[in-house]
Amino acid sequence: MKIIIKPILFLLLTVSSTGFVYGQEIEDTTTLWRIETIDGNEFIGVLINQNDQQVWIKTDILGEISIIRKNILLMEVLKRDQLVKGEYWFKNPHATRYFYGPNGYGLRKGEAYYQNTWVLFNQLSYGLSSYFSMGVGVMPLFFFAGTPTPVWITPKFSIPVKKDKFNIGGGVLLGAILGEGGGFFGIGFGTTTLGSRDKNLSLGIGYGFSSDGGADTPTFMLGGLIRIGRRGYLLTENYYISIGGEKLVLISLGGRSVMKKLAIDYGLIIPFASEMDSFIAIPWLGITVPFGKVAQNN
Repeated sequence: MKIIIKPILFLLLTVSSTGFVYGQEIEDTTTLWRIETIDGNEFIGVLINQNDQQVWIKTDILGEISIIRKNILLMEVLKRDQLVKGEYWFKNPHATRYFYGPNGYGLRKGEAYYQNTWVLFNQLSYGLSSYFSMGVGVMPLFFFAGTPTPVWITPKFSIPVKKDKFNIGGGVLLGAILGEGGGFFGIGFGTTTLGSRDKNLSLGIGYGFSSDGGADTPTFMLGGLIRIGRRGYLLTENYYISIGGEKLVLISLGGRSVMKKLAIDYGLIIPFASEMDSFIAIPWLGITVPFGKVAQNN
């Protein structure tokens, strides 16, 4: 009897952890799957059956269809909030930041993105685990007659206190300017985020430092985003900075347009300081290109 029970228990554990068994009928009317094929087609439906060669799903429009497994580029569980009035809403490809300031969310393991702002600002970030990511950046000013070039790294921890509702994060931006000796600069930060990856509000605090010493007072950040449609978000990212008795407030407002493999951020940065006697608005324009492995069931 024990010889029989052990394989059965193993089989049950396998089914419960993966949600399917190759070659068996596994129709689940509550879980939707999104399948993207190598030719660019996309199918959303209920997973009926699959084996080593094929996958069968039931869609609302085409009914039951089979897809050859070697033609599948991506297969992932679709969250219900990603399907609005029968239309698939892309994931936020830049959910861990606002314009640039970080929130409490982190990249999932294997996820990555490239960010470019104002043409010269370049950063590449990668999720080493679901709790830790690393970014590297450069402003390649050496192209301009060997001008000193800023480079930096941005390790970041992210901890979900309550999944999709409350996250905390922290890390550091540590940089140097190549061609200007051995000095360094940076800022250590922590942030708390209330809300989901599509609608949240964050409060952050940071302390700047350099090879000459550290800041006496912290910098505060208040940021938020909200999804307003299939392809759009509203963004804000604001700072209160106090240096040597001088106070500066930076307010930014704008939006994010998302596509399957691209996000475009745009907005205005408006500085306020006691010595300013005129209104200034600085445009912001950046792109984010996600890549890497897409984590499932997250």
